[in-house]
Amino acid sequence: MSTTMTVRLDPQLKHRLERLADATQRSKSFLAAEAIQAYVDNNEWQVAEIETALKEADAGDFASADEVAELGARWGAGEGGKADAR
Repeated sequence: MSTTMTVRLDPQLKHRLERLADATQRSKSFLAAEAIQAYVDNNEWQVAEIETALKEADAGDFASADEVAELGARWGAGEGGKADAR
C-alpha cells in the first residue's frame, strides 16, 4: 500500500531525476521514494544516536583522560593529538 505526496523540485533537479530515471529504466516516483526512504532511515539513525549520546552525557558517562590517551596511543597520535605523518 502506498500514498501520494506532492513535492516541489528545482527544475534542474527534476531534469536530473528524469535523466536518471531514463538511464536506470525506473520511474521518477520509484527513484524519489527510494531516495526519501534512504534519507529518513539515515536521519532516524542519526537522531537516535544523538539522543543516546545525550542520555549518556546527562548521566556523566564520559571517557576518562586515561582512556582518551590510550585510544590516541593506539591510533598512533603523536604530540598534540595529531596522527604521525609517515
